[in-house]
Amino acid sequence: MYKLLRSFLFLFDPENVHYFSMNGLKFLCKMPFIKKWIAKKYTPPPFPPIRFQLCNLIFKNPVGLGAGFDKNALYLNELEALGFGFVEIGTVTPLPQAGNDTPRLFRLKKDKALINRMGFNNDGVKVIAERLHKWSQENRQTVNNPLRLIIGGNIGKNKSTPNEDAWKDYEICFTALHDYVDYFVVNVSSPNTPGLRELQEKNSLLKILQNLQLLNKVKDNPKPILLKIAPDLTISQIDDVIELALEIKLDGLVTANTTIDRSSLITDDTTLQKIGAGGLSGSPLKQRCTELVNYLHHKTNGQIPIIASGGIFTGEDAKEKIGAGASLVQVWTGFIYEGPAIVNSICKSLL
Repeated sequence: MYKLLRSFLFLFDPENVHYFSMNGLKFLCKMPFIKKWIAKKYTPPPFPPIRFQLCNLIFKNPVGLGAGFDKNALYLNELEALGFGFVEIGTVTPLPQAGNDTPRLFRLKKDKALINRMGFNNDGVKVIAERLHKWSQENRQTVNNPLRLIIGGNIGKNKSTPNEDAWKDYEICFTALHDYVDYFVVNVSSPNTPGLRELQEKNSLLKILQNLQLLNKVKDNPKPILLKIAPDLTISQIDDVIELALEIKLDGLVTANTTIDRSSLITDDTTLQKIGAGGLSGSPLKQRCTELVNYLHHKTNGQIPIIASGGIFTGEDAKEKIGAGASLVQVWTGFIYEGPAIVNSICKSLL
């Protein structure tokens, strides 16, 4: 059924289809009996208690939705109905920003991939924090509820903020969202904000992460802080990240963001040149993501939890990542291509 619907939706602009589809689902979920039917159809069977953990967090299942899909925390109610164990909102910046010019999202159907150059378009941290507060109150998302939806906050800097002041932007977002998310992901690895990836260098990272950890320590309820890395890092850069993560006792890594590498694509060069710059996600990242997870897991002796993100479409893909050392997995492009049953399908395979 979804394949038929997908072939129709894929006739239209990807970004417009994204909002059309999610707003349509939002409309349907306003009717309690329809939301209940959707949840019954797509929520996976329960896992044994305390099977999937990240620091002090317990996840009802290991399948999450990666950052960039629900940037503004608009669709948490609907994504919960589709069975996700956790949703990472953002990337959130201190000030609202429109992002890059459109079109900025492209499908590579032959490769089961996407290219995006969104540019951290979001409503700004103040609006998103208020939205999260309202959602948690309406849905009684208490910490002790074992079936609750875990929310991650992916945070970044505004495009206009110079790199030497980037740590201030991360602090603003961290402080504003702290009461409303369960964990944080520091995003310094998107290829779509000029100069952002320079912050992956060890000294720049240290300044950002240590400041957040100091802020976190004085909170009554400290939240896990993770770092999202790019799949394009060299081995020496990865080793620097590992050394830093172990040194400051980072809570985890998200592996990985989109890539600028186009070497493994089937899509013809003319089409790629027409699309232009952007981060590639989807099936072409599958092998690289698994290699990174495996390397990080063994290099750290399993001391740092890893959320695997990249090329996950099926239960076998998820098993591969968990087998390589991941604690949890995230889908994004796989969700677009496989449809609303992806969480249920992966979880049944893992069970």
